[in-house]
Amino acid sequence: MTSLAQRTNATLPRLSHVVQRLEDRGLVERFPCPEDGRATNARLTVAGWDAVVAAAPGHVDTVRRHVLEPLTSTQLAELRSIGDALLTRLDPDGRLTGLYDPDRD
Repeated sequence: MTSLAQRTNATLPRLSHVVQRLEDRGLVERFPCPEDGRATNARLTVAGWDAVVAAAPGHVDTVRRHVLEPLTSTQLAELRSIGDALLTRLDPDGRLTGLYDPDRD
């Protein structure tokens, strides 16, 4: 939970409140960390993963429609350049953007 709070830029109490709401809906479960008994881990349940999968197509369509499609190819290149510059400053060690490949087209 501590790592998730850091990665999402949330306080641990705020994250705990959000996770509790997700837990109440059966989307997340918390369990003691096997490596550190003082810590708590959280993971998606099957229902939680199903909710992510169900939301993904609509999310992608919305981003395409409202963010990407209105831009020209030049503007998209500029947006990518701006995003890369911000990520370099906000996440210099690549901890939050481990799956991002800036060389991928």
